[in-house]
Amino acid sequence: MDVTGCRGCDLLTGRRELPGGVLHETAAWVVNHVVGPMNLGTLIVGPREHVVAIAELDDTATAELGPLLRDTARVVETLCRPEQTYVCMWSHGLDARKHLHIAVQPVTAEVRGPLRRAALRATPGPEAGGR
Repeated sequence: MDVTGCRGCDLLTGRRELPGGVLHETAAWVVNHVVGPMNLGTLIVGPREHVVAIAELDDTATAELGPLLRDTARVVETLCRPEQTYVCMWSHGLDARKHLHIAVQPVTAEVRGPLRRAALRATPGPEAGGR
């Protein structure tokens, strides 16, 4: 299914520019550079179909996902030499689920500093039951 106005669908169909184009593809998945504010080297693994939850994946997409995430993380590790590579699934929207996408993000001290500060701001203090 293709949903007009969905960022993921629009990028994959060419209705919206995809900087760098498609880097790799399988029967069910596409890998491309992140579009948005994440750091350099972050890749997105997204389903070809408009899928909004892991629970909706068909058998082909499910079978391809593990090896594809591993291979994408290996590429990020080789090219970026990060301290850590984060892999995180997103499909949120303001009022409804959106096109599922999985970020494969290289994290270095330069990136980790702002992430750590944001996490600390969001963590409740001892009086609220936090650490």
